[in-house]
Amino acid sequence: MSYLLLFFSALLAATVIPAQSEALLLSLMLNGQGTFWLLIAVATCGNTLGSVINWWLGRYLEHFRDKRWFPVKAATLERAQQQFQRYGWWSLLLSWLPVVGDPLTVMAGVMRMPLLPFVLIVALAKGGRYWVLGWLVTG
Repeated sequence: MSYLLLFFSALLAATVIPAQSEALLLSLMLNGQGTFWLLIAVATCGNTLGSVINWWLGRYLEHFRDKRWFPVKAATLERAQQQFQRYGWWSLLLSWLPVVGDPLTVMAGVMRMPLLPFVLIVALAKGGRYWVLGWLVTG
């Protein structure tokens, strides 16, 4: 049950819904409620899948850019596209960062980044973050 809870917490944390998957992961580790590597893998899979949802939303975001209710100004969207194009796919190594990470994963979808390299880079970044946190806490 704790693995399932961790998976969904990590998935939600990668979307616009606020969730603290790191706190749950560390709590599970400290209380011995799962093995280190399986907890890291579950959190990474959930968080990466949440980023895939962002990527998918980004793929279809521009269809609505001319609507009055569209939440991003055209100039802001264009600036973000230029930045993503300038720094490329490797900017997704920062996808684990709060505030910056989720918009990066949405922008990868807007920029039509292929799914496989997206998943590989994002999983590396997010898995690395979970591993470092777990290692710091469990030694």
